[in-house]
Amino acid sequence: MAVTKARVRKLALSLEGASEVVHVDRPAFRTKRKIFATLPPGELAVNLMFDPPTQEFFVEQAHGVIEPLPGGWGRMGMARCDLKAADDALLHSALKAAHALALPKKAAKKAKRKG
Repeated sequence: MAVTKARVRKLALSLEGASEVVHVDRPAFRTKRKIFATLPPGELAVNLMFDPPTQEFFVEQAHGVIEPLPGGWGRMGMARCDLKAADDALLHSALKAAHALALPKKAAKKAKRKG
């Protein structure tokens, strides 16, 4: 079942310290430190800012739903999640992982101890 961009927005903004900004004419979700997801225009997708090991994990777990972005962005760990093929649980898990990587260093350590 497809996940909507409105659902992406709701899940992303439910994460601690997340806010929505405009980045290169597209909605983006960030922590104080950096962007963790963007909504590309004209696609039912979300781009996730992973590191390479996290990207590899999600691509293996959800092949065909989450794929590396092309070129240098993909080599840096960024991935695209096809919202037409994603389910809520996968999307929430992927957003949480990207969010954790974007947390300020102190908050990331605190979150790691909690979870």
